[in-house]
Amino acid sequence: MEKAARRRIRKAVFPAAGLGTRFLPATKAQPKEMLPLVDKPIIQYVIEEAVAAGLTHIIIVTGRGKNAIEDHFDRSYELEKLLEARGKSDLLEQVRAISNITVSYVRQGETLGLGHAVLVAKDLVGDEPFAVLLGDDIIDSRVPCMKQMVDVFDRFGEPVIAVYQVPREEISAYGVIDGVPDPEDGRVYRIRDLVEKPRTEEAPSDLAIIGRYILTPDVFEALERTPRDSGGEIQLTNGIRALKDRHALYGYRFEGVRHDAGNKLGFLKATVEFALKREDLGKPFREYLKTLKL
Repeated sequence: MEKAARRRIRKAVFPAAGLGTRFLPATKAQPKEMLPLVDKPIIQYVIEEAVAAGLTHIIIVTGRGKNAIEDHFDRSYELEKLLEARGKSDLLEQVRAISNITVSYVRQGETLGLGHAVLVAKDLVGDEPFAVLLGDDIIDSRVPCMKQMVDVFDRFGEPVIAVYQVPREEISAYGVIDGVPDPEDGRVYRIRDLVEKPRTEEAPSDLAIIGRYILTPDVFEALERTPRDSGGEIQLTNGIRALKDRHALYGYRFEGVRHDAGNKLGFLKATVEFALKREDLGKPFREYLKTLKL
């Protein structure tokens, strides 16, 4: 019983120290993670996914100019009093739900890559398995993607990496796995190798690594030994790759639709699709789109 409790996934790391240059000038003074998809910041969708998967301790890796993230998840007594006085109970409930999430913060002094961002969370994570979720990847699914991955981790007790089939011509923009399908579950792959941004003709598969991970604490030691790449960054894929000779690694082709909110076109597509799914906005927005002369 004690071993099972120790292995339970409780903590989730959210790297959020990047400069968001692909969204300039909007991100000159506003964190990219706070850009709204309809009426919620990008990062809130991902944190809500983690909470829905049963993760209880949220760790956000921030940097200079990211104070708005901390303010968003903090209590706003003045706003709550105003909403209460005006009888706006629905909005009050939403605002209080945000601030009821337990969040810790740690600063990444320099943006030295995703692997480095995960590494600076080492002391807050401690000696237990943990999740990593990237805000650029918004996943729309009936069962939260991270909940699907927690179920896979509960089965194997080894690191699990989310993968998604992408067109071959786009594969060079991703980390890619070389994996063997599990005989009992075709969505699970035993990983033989991981490659960071391979050339199209050299990619071992079309299964791209997407921004959801469940990792074991030995990844920190691996990241500490991982050399920087040609751009001076520590890549998380390379750190995980160092673990493949120690124990099993698994890829999981999750059920759901992935939106790449890390670029402008993907962000716009996600905004439209999430708006169309809304009960209060979907019908009038769809009617408006029909009037456009494209």
